[in-house]
Amino acid sequence: MSEGLEPLWARLHALDAAPAGPAWNHAEFADDGQPTALRRAAVLVGLRRLPQPRLILTVRTATLQAHAGQVAFPGGRVDPDDVDVVATAMREADEEVGLASRWVEPLGYLDRFETLSGYLITPVVAWVDPEASCIPQPAEVAEVFEVPLSFLRDPANLKQLSVSYRGRRRELVEFHYQGYRIWGATAAILHRWLMSGSPGQPIGFQQHQDQHV
Repeated sequence: MSEGLEPLWARLHALDAAPAGPAWNHAEFADDGQPTALRRAAVLVGLRRLPQPRLILTVRTATLQAHAGQVAFPGGRVDPDDVDVVATAMREADEEVGLASRWVEPLGYLDRFETLSGYLITPVVAWVDPEASCIPQPAEVAEVFEVPLSFLRDPANLKQLSVSYRGRRRELVEFHYQGYRIWGATAAILHRWLMSGSPGQPIGFQQHQDQHV
């Protein structure tokens, strides 16, 4: 694995120990009327296996009914035929950007994340072969772009906001990279991983609108 990333790997849940229980941000929805039966989903946090890893992200097609034009990880809801959330993340990445599983090496899980729309997301971190092509499927994805992991780890590139939502103040985070706005669930998941300690350790920033699923 790439040098200097050991603290990030230490924050992963092992592949044979998928996270369970409430999402790390579950308390944020205690008074929001969140449905008790959350729908399970998974996203692929795919990193190009390079000396300087790059994170693969998508821009959702502008004609979609939900979250059109937003930046997101490849991912979606768990299907009944998926053997686990790794299978979900891999299937969705293949469907959305043509990333075949042979190019992907899963590494572990990040803490689960809950969205306002009632999804419980498990992020799956994985290496992606440098030679793998990502071709957006226009029905869902308008484009694919990559962000250096070093950019996302630099606190100078983190924007912290405070907004009023449903009668309470909420702290938000987002990143801006070469014209792309990375916000919502995507930014919150990344911030949780890149800025926190071990799995399960809380941090002080949250999202106010779900992102991809």
